[in-house]
Amino acid sequence: MTSSTGLPARGLRFLLAHRRVLVRLTVWSVLETGQTFLIGYGPARALDEGFLRGRADVGLLWLAVTGLGVLLGAYGTARVYAAVADLVEPLRDRLVERVVSRGVRSGDAGSLSGLTQQVEIARDTFAGLVMVSRSFVFTSVGALAGLFALAPPLLLVVGPPLAVGTALFAATLRPLARRQETFLVADEALAGDLGTVCPGLRDITATGAQAQIAAGTGERVEAELRAARALAHWGVLRVASLTIGGQLPIVLLLAAAPWLLAHGVSTGALVGALAYVTQSLLPALRNLIHGLGTSGSRLTVVLRRLAGPDTADDTAPPVPAASPRPADATTAAGPRPAGDPRSAHRTGAPHPDGNTRPAQHTTTVTGLPRAAAEPPPAVSLTSVTFAYGPASAPVVHDLDLDLAPGAHLAVVGPSGTGKSTLTALVAGLLTPSRGTVRVGGHPVPGPGAAASRVLIPQEAYVFGGTLAENLAYLRPDPVPEEELLAAAEAVGLTPLADRLGGLDARVEPPALSAGERQLVALTRAYLSYAPLALLDEATCHLDPETEERAERAFAGRPGGTLVVVAHRISSARRADRVLVMDGRSTACGGHEELLRCSALYRDLVGSWSPAPAR
Repeated sequence: MTSSTGLPARGLRFLLAHRRVLVRLTVWSVLETGQTFLIGYGPARALDEGFLRGRADVGLLWLAVTGLGVLLGAYGTARVYAAVADLVEPLRDRLVERVVSRGVRSGDAGSLSGLTQQVEIARDTFAGLVMVSRSFVFTSVGALAGLFALAPPLLLVVGPPLAVGTALFAATLRPLARRQETFLVADEALAGDLGTVCPGLRDITATGAQAQIAAGTGERVEAELRAARALAHWGVLRVASLTIGGQLPIVLLLAAAPWLLAHGVSTGALVGALAYVTQSLLPALRNLIHGLGTSGSRLTVVLRRLAGPDTADDTAPPVPAASPRPADATTAAGPRPAGDPRSAHRTGAPHPDGNTRPAQHTTTVTGLPRAAAEPPPAVSLTSVTFAYGPASAPVVHDLDLDLAPGAHLAVVGPSGTGKSTLTALVAGLLTPSRGTVRVGGHPVPGPGAAASRVLIPQEAYVFGGTLAENLAYLRPDPVPEEELLAAAEAVGLTPLADRLGGLDARVEPPALSAGERQLVALTRAYLSYAPLALLDEATCHLDPETEERAERAFAGRPGGTLVVVAHRISSARRADRVLVMDGRSTACGGHEELLRCSALYRDLVGSWSPAPAR
């Protein structure tokens, strides 16, 4: 990674982009520093010029000035918190955007952990680091200025150990960050191993693999233990830094008191110096060491993992070379042209029990024969098998699937038969145990396949921002307002957009219903350049009329291919072909054809059909 794209360079660009917030933070920190200066200077003057000279009024006046400084410092501290919030929240938004970009478009397996845990760790840790680092800098400046104002010889006693302790702590930051990252990697490896082992304990016992699994898990436990011990060893140096920089000056001030008093340092100045060390420098250094020492190294690790290199996958989805943007991608859905090659055929013959059982438990769904110059299939699965554990029964077994560009396929079946697994395999979120998956001719997973598909899950994601920003999120270029409005009208988002106040209205995700969030996500996917749309029960919270409108909009995209995990019989009726999944056996055909030859499909249709009116 070059310096131009390294983490320090990105951090510097982020701070420069928010320099106004930094200026405001500095101003309020300076006001807070007045409290630090007076906390030692005021009592020193109260003793030297007031109480020790028998002038109680002067001593009380200096104490009153100190109290006023504390009040002003508290006001500045309150303003500091508001400025820190203005600096932290934009960082969180950028990290969430980057995690979602990598997770949704590239199928990053760590995106869920990044979105739910690591982004919040980065947000909270960054806020704490800003507070402790700012506090140490301005507190040190205020305290050292106060020591110099009281008596310059005091700096000879306090300054050197403070500098040595701070330098020793700074020298441990990089090794601590490395050990923290090693510990995090070991912890993630152990968590991933347990996430695979725990759900398959029954299968492990059934296959007699207890010893092998225990040995592998034990190695990961030992690796995490070694990383934790190495991290703890470096933590000892943090204690030494605090002892030298914060507690040693107290001992030196007491030991050097006769020498200081003999060289013109007053009693009040000596008491003020002790106040500076005990009330300002020691707490500030303790907070810096504990905050920056642990949280700082953890923030470095988390940011490095979340940010990653600046690639096209992390910023905006590239336009697939094999599928240029349609000229009229925002027009509403209309009837398909005659002769559209979206038909499919099913291999295998009807079984005597009425259910289709393809030979070798293999299902093949293909388009019409393609000429040599025609584009590759929109989706191609070859002998794909997938199981959620090495000893578990396959959810998808020897599945061959070819969808021509422009096809409309509905996937149906009982719960747990692999419908969502199929969409996850096509999207690259899961890797098949055997076989290959291609999208638009590109291998899955891969950047070409990720750019050629868009997945809309059941739980739609909407982020805080304007409605236009939410809709245009998957587009690398600015989207004209006319195109946004046309897409909203095609999918059925217009009533919600009008109620919110237009495209520039700010969206509050918690205020939207599940169906409204699905409409926003569907319109966002409709506007993307990806020709393949995967709807994994993405319309389950919509009423039947709105669902039909959205599905017809996606099916009507020129050159677009649609795969729908259906939860209503109407979705299956609208599709060109229906894929019935039932574990190891599958069947594919038109609606009427499946009613004749698939008993399972007839049962599904019967359970979907409304009860007749009495």
